[in-house]
Amino acid sequence: MTRAKTALDEIPRDRLTGPLRRGAVKKHVAAIHISGKLTLLQRKLSNVLLLNAYDTLTSQSRHQIDARTLCLMIGYNSNDIETLKLALRGLAETVAEWDMLDSEGQQEWGVSALLSFARLKGGICEYAYSPALAEKLHDPKVFALINLNIQRRFTSGHALALYENCYRFVRTGSTGWWPIELFRRLMGVADSPYYDEFKHLNAKIIKPAVAEVNKTSNIVVTPEFRKMGRAVNDVRFLISENPQLAILDLDDGEGHRNSDIYARLRGLGVSDRLARQWIREHGETVMGQRLDFVAAQGDVRNPVGYLTRVLRDDGPEVSPRNPAPAVALSGRARRLERIRDLAAARTPTQRDADRRLFMARLEGTARDDFEKHGWMSALNVKAIAAFWEEVSPGAFDGLEAE
Repeated sequence: MTRAKTALDEIPRDRLTGPLRRGAVKKHVAAIHISGKLTLLQRKLSNVLLLNAYDTLTSQSRHQIDARTLCLMIGYNSNDIETLKLALRGLAETVAEWDMLDSEGQQEWGVSALLSFARLKGGICEYAYSPALAEKLHDPKVFALINLNIQRRFTSGHALALYENCYRFVRTGSTGWWPIELFRRLMGVADSPYYDEFKHLNAKIIKPAVAEVNKTSNIVVTPEFRKMGRAVNDVRFLISENPQLAILDLDDGEGHRNSDIYARLRGLGVSDRLARQWIREHGETVMGQRLDFVAAQGDVRNPVGYLTRVLRDDGPEVSPRNPAPAVALSGRARRLERIRDLAAARTPTQRDADRRLFMARLEGTARDDFEKHGWMSALNVKAIAAFWEEVSPGAFDGLEAE
């Protein structure tokens, strides 16, 4: 599941007093964990469902995603809806449990099904979380985005679980010591007597999972063990970046908050998330030109809406003195317009996921051109059209071919 469900997290202690401020209290603790074992498909599925719903977790009671997109995002290119149904049923039957301190230092325990509801109808997957779990999953202290490009590469549920539980510690370089009992629970094998023996746990779970994480992901993990007598009681993982695969760790836009363009967008009234998305999609140079263009128009009643239309309609050479001319649309232009409409109809999280999925298919000059021009990339016209045909079959029906 997303890191929200299985990972360890550091809870801020700024407002805590007394013994809660001792060093031992500051250790990373299990924020939300799951009962039972999630399959690899279920774990990937739960990550994508949470990503899709995250923006409206606490404001909407139900969420939707089209089933084909869902399968595409988890790397499950199949029309086997029965398997998808089984995976959804498994999430509804799996329990999430949290035992954590709130901002006032009060201990809180709770339990909920991972999904309170799921339905497949008309090619749409509709689902819901319980209000209590949605509140916890939306808490930025708990939630950490799992990069979907990396997730799709995993072939083992245990390896993906290890990655999820380690990645949030990449900046500190170590997970800290976990009791073996907790580690077995995080890996979903707590109910298997076979793994009570450390030699089995190490041979069948730890070593294969570490090997796959180091081969597949953007981090390298190294296990260390602590013994009491002859028995291994605790495990921790040292973490470093994997320089060969670091490119997969796409920037979520955090760094853009320090730029002048970000400040101008925020000053105009653009939301934090949308400002970072626009800078990531168009680049700071283009965004600066578009902001200058809007500013040159004088007193605009809705500057954010006007800027949105400029970004949607203008070509790369548009400037205040050279606005885009109105022209009759060719077949190719109509396809580009359709692609813009398809992308605009997606939620912000879906748009971000679409870009990540498509970029994972590119390399070299093609990738550079897409990073600069997005869905209007001239070097990737055919690949872009094929991608959107996968996402939305029949999207270009009726358009004149060029």
